[in-house]
Amino acid sequence: MRVLLVEDDPVLGPDLKQELARSGYAVDLVDNGVDAEAAGYEDIYDIAVLDLGLPGRPGLEVLDNWRKRKNALPVLILTARSAWQERVDGFEAGADDYLCKPFHTEELLLRMSALLRRVHQQAGAALEVAGLVLDEKTQSVVPEGQAPVSLTGTEYRLLRYFMHNPARVLSKLQLVEHLYDDAVENDSNVIEAYIKMLRKKIGHDRIETRRGQGYVFRP
Repeated sequence: MRVLLVEDDPVLGPDLKQELARSGYAVDLVDNGVDAEAAGYEDIYDIAVLDLGLPGRPGLEVLDNWRKRKNALPVLILTARSAWQERVDGFEAGADDYLCKPFHTEELLLRMSALLRRVHQQAGAALEVAGLVLDEKTQSVVPEGQAPVSLTGTEYRLLRYFMHNPARVLSKLQLVEHLYDDAVENDSNVIEAYIKMLRKKIGHDRIETRRGQGYVFRP
């Protein structure tokens, strides 16, 4: 899943980017409100983690502008402000969730996972689709009635994106955009190799190839 991380703190921003990357997210870090708003209109992000106290343009204004233009990107706000009015302002501007600084990275990761499941209308504490349960802590998958199957980092990211988007036709370009951050160059043909390996672990019929279009994860 690809994350738009908007944080101007020169220490916290890179640290968070690193932590999110370790947890299987592709992350683009932006440190000001003007660039953040522009990036949010690109149709490549699954979620935004948005600080409120930004140079150039306040985070609340960025969020308000996104919503006025019907941008439905899920947004989790980060802020050092803990006053209840600030929380109200954030939700009124269109925030989906709220986390005050300081916070534990584990809580941020759990809130992000819960928000993504809610956006994709997937109930429960774990991502579960078509008899597969994805264990985000161990980065493994549990087929129904079977033992857990370990996944590589890329296999995990690929399967998670498929499970968040069942029955959708996903092109190679879309998969590359949601698997890798902007610092990594990847040939879309690499996706074919990872899908072949993933099929060996979860079953060939779960991922359908649509020639000239891409792939479909069958629910």
